[in-house]
Parts: sequence; C-alpha cells; structure tokens
Amino acid sequence: MQGKDADRRALLWMLLGAALIGTNGLMVRSAGVPPTVSAFWRMCFAGLMLLAFVFLTRGWRPLPRSAWLWALAPGAAFALDLWLWHRSILLVGPGLATLLANAQVFFMALAGVVFYREKIGPRFLAGIVLAFVGLWLLLGGNWATLPQEYRWGVWLGLATGVAYAAYNLGLKRAQREAHDAVAGDGAGDLVLIAQVLALVSLSCALLLGIAGAVEGASFAIPSWWSLGVLLVLAGAGHCLSWGLISKAMQRLSVAMVGLLLLLQPIVAFLLDVLLLDRATTSREWWGLAFSLAGIFLASLKGRTRLPEQPI
Repeated sequence: MQGKDADRRALLWMLLGAALIGTNGLMVRSAGVPPTVSAFWRMCFAGLMLLAFVFLTRGWRPLPRSAWLWALAPGAAFALDLWLWHRSILLVGPGLATLLANAQVFFMALAGVVFYREKIGPRFLAGIVLAFVGLWLLLGGNWATLPQEYRWGVWLGLATGVAYAAYNLGLKRAQREAHDAVAGDGAGDLVLIAQVLALVSLSCALLLGIAGAVEGASFAIPSWWSLGVLLVLAGAGHCLSWGLISKAMQRLSVAMVGLLLLLQPIVAFLLDVLLLDRATTSREWWGLAFSLAGIFLASLKGRTRLPEQPI
C-alpha cells in the first residue's frame, strides 16, 4: 500500500511540476521587461534561491575543478536556450514557442546516435513524421504566406530545442562529476543536485548579463509587478518545478514521465488561448495533437534511464 501511495504522490508531483513549467512562457510575456533581461533575472534569482536552500540545509560540499568547469557548459547552453526562447515567445506566443522547444527530444536522440552510437528505430521515425505533420498544421500549411517575424519566431523556437538538448547533456555530465567527487560523504542527492544547478544558474545569469550589456538593455525592474512576476518565474517556474519533477522521476516509469512532461506545452498553449486571446482554429488543435503525439512517441525511444533535468 505504501508503494502505491508513493506512486500516487509522484504522479501528483509530476503533474504539478510540468504544469508549473507550462506557465513560464506566460510569465515571461507578463514580466514587462526585454527578453534578455527577463532571462537574466530568472536565472539570477533562481541561482540565489538554490544557494540559499543548499546553505540552509548545510549541504554545501567542496567540488573539484572539473565539476566547476563542467557547470560552465550547461550554463552557456541554457543562456542561449533562454535568449532564443524568450524571443520566440514574443514572436509566436508562449504556447507554440514551448511546443517548438520540446523538439529537444529529437536533438537528444541525434546526440545519442552521434556520440553514443545509439540506434534510431521505427518508433522514433514515426514520431518525427507525426510531429512535423502537426507543425505543418499549426503553421497553417503555407509557410510562404506567414509574416517574416512569425517565421523567425518558429526558427528561434526550434533552435531553442537544440540549445536545451546541449544543456541537458552538459548538466548530466556536471552532475556526474559532482556526484563522483562527493560519493560516500553523506551528501543528499537533492541538495547536491541543487548545488550544481545553482552554479549552472548563476553562470547562465552571468552570460545573459553580458549579452544584455552588449545589447544595451537596462536591467532595471520597472515595477513591483514585474519584480513579483520574475520572482515567481524563478521560484516556481524554475526551482520548484525542477524539484517536483526530479523527485517524481524516481518513482514513475519512463513512458509515464514522457507522457506527463507533455503537459508543459499543453498548459502553455491553453494559457495562450484562454488568457492572451490567441485565435485558434480546429486545424491548429489537430496540429497540437499530432505534434504532442509525435514527441511522446519519439520520447519512448528505448531509454533505460531517466533524464536528470526537465524542460
């Protein structure tokens, strides 16, 4: 009975975490600051929150230089991810931008083929076909007639998926370096992962700060409303959602995790329609369904271990 109760709790954690991530696009759009600035404050606040958690739990562990250096790679990849994604949100809306970013599952599989000699089976190929049919339906089937800015938003969304795949790969290596260094010293897994993620988040914020300075952006937060949105984006949309999903992954099957994570783009798309008055046709609803089915089908590509970090 205890095992079943734990599975039910994991299911609820997963649903809540995925739903929270699905609100990120709406919060980015509501923050009232330029895209690079919102990305900077999200990662800066999140990094500080994670550090506070680590120190309050007295879980800080000294890490070797290799772990610190590996934390820079996912930090750079996620900085690029957010730089691209936040612009895609402003051009095509949070729903479609989030859906396009979830194409990272395909790029992760490609990395598996290139770097780990994994094989791509018919299930994965069928997923690609379904996803691209759905994308064609979502875009109206006539790419040439779409506004240039909208097309740029689509390309930026797909590029976000590439950057996020690189982030996942780099973070996995950074976490492994840290875990190997402190194995057996009593460090809690959750606290150690939070420590690594804090380092990644702050390095990401540093790079976004440099990018914003080059762009000539002002990092001033214009109102209490903006500050509140950015704090919620960092605390709930990054730290809390990550913690819930990571904890749930220990109990749920790979197929269930892949299915529930697709709640992210569904929530983003629905919020786009309900709160931002996005005009949506039946064709686009069918496109959303096909794209999600394709991503889910591809995500079942013979994984034996769960990813260590959600989108």
